[in-house]
Amino acid sequence: MITIIGLGPGSLDRVPTPVRALLLDPEVVVVARTSHHPAAEQLGRRRAVVFCDDLYESAERFDDVYEAIACRVIEQSRLGHVVYAVPGSPMIGEYAVRKLLDSGIEVEMIPGESFLDITLATVGYDPLDRGLQILNGHELPEPLIIDKPTVIAHLDRPEILADVLDGVSRVLAEDAEVTMLVGLGADDATIVTDNPERIDVGLAGYRTSLFIDAEPGGLTGAIRVMRRLRAECPWDQEQTHQSLVKNLIEEAYELIEVIGRLPRGDIDWVAYAAMEDELGDVLLQVLFHEAIAREQGAFDIDGIAEVLRQKLVRRHPHVFGDVSVSSANEVKQNWDRIKEDESGTTSGQSVLDGVPSGLPVLQRSSKIQNRAAKVGFDWERADQVLPKVREELDELDRALAGDGDVEAELGDVVFSIVNLARHVGIDPELALSRATDVFESRFRLMEKDGPLDGLDLEHMNERWENAKRASSES
Repeated sequence: MITIIGLGPGSLDRVPTPVRALLLDPEVVVVARTSHHPAAEQLGRRRAVVFCDDLYESAERFDDVYEAIACRVIEQSRLGHVVYAVPGSPMIGEYAVRKLLDSGIEVEMIPGESFLDITLATVGYDPLDRGLQILNGHELPEPLIIDKPTVIAHLDRPEILADVLDGVSRVLAEDAEVTMLVGLGADDATIVTDNPERIDVGLAGYRTSLFIDAEPGGLTGAIRVMRRLRAECPWDQEQTHQSLVKNLIEEAYELIEVIGRLPRGDIDWVAYAAMEDELGDVLLQVLFHEAIAREQGAFDIDGIAEVLRQKLVRRHPHVFGDVSVSSANEVKQNWDRIKEDESGTTSGQSVLDGVPSGLPVLQRSSKIQNRAAKVGFDWERADQVLPKVREELDELDRALAGDGDVEAELGDVVFSIVNLARHVGIDPELALSRATDVFESRFRLMEKDGPLDGLDLEHMNERWENAKRASSES
């Protein structure tokens, strides 16, 4: 027979008298998961105890440790009644206990005071008030959402605690405070309340946990702030889905601008900081529309996320289903086919249906061409497009000489260049934006040498060449 006993969070004198008597009974064999616990250490001084610390040192994975502990307990039980003693409560964070319960052997469970009991009593919080989240410091979820009081345990090593504090600081308000709880239930218990960035990682240990009850930051905090603005800010209250459209377009273009400045090699942290800021502005527009729709009872942020999740799963059957693909092109073809099935495209509709007329013209042109290419109306290779570009340039040349419509021919040139960009895998919008940025930078360098007004073209070209050399050297 195996009896599993929880030693509670502190010293042996906190263990109930009948349980303590069983632990001291010389007729039973006591196996303890670890000696790094006050009650287990005290018990080891009063009687023979089989500790399992050696298994942690010899195993490569934690799961191997728990399997080995369970096997050791089972082997001891073949000789008679064995007591397996664990810190805290047997049902919280004790993975070897789960393996023993699944072994088919007769197991008796005697609960103990868990670290959660003493943690909640120490901080004075009732989990039925606003809920409670319990996390393992070794396996923090990604993304980390702290939208309710949270306990993070298993902070046994300084590097683990450092990672946890870093993650927590990124999703809480800058002035938020957290509470470190070390060695609760013992005379040397330590309680420290401070900002996560000021917590000493030297507090890490086998009996260290973190309690968080602070106003959330991160995504949850942004959602709450937006909803409060809708409730209390006169300007935010006046906005509608329609009035916000121009803001969404403007923020999207600002994001495109900073993406165009990202280098194509090493990471530029300044450029990424700018991109992070602009992505936040785009996210604000999403949260703004969500807040308005939520007030109308139409949908909320969870509804948006769930619709997106279902779409991603549905359109990636090669990841979430049994479809096999051999290239990114096949993934794109599957995506387009599933999208058409979802939209219910019929034979009476055009393959060009669904391309928004309000798109930026270069992007709309590219999408129209992509739709035509799906049914085979396209060049096969980029080198086949170049003669078409030259042909359109010749027609524009004749139009400029008075033989044709200059605007129409110029449009054909641009359209053919978009086609070429598509075939070489370049976004024409970003390419033109980058070229414009280069021109702007060089033109500003030209102006640094003095006013341009009054200069003839020869001197301007000279300044342009100087600016080109200067920009290439910088």
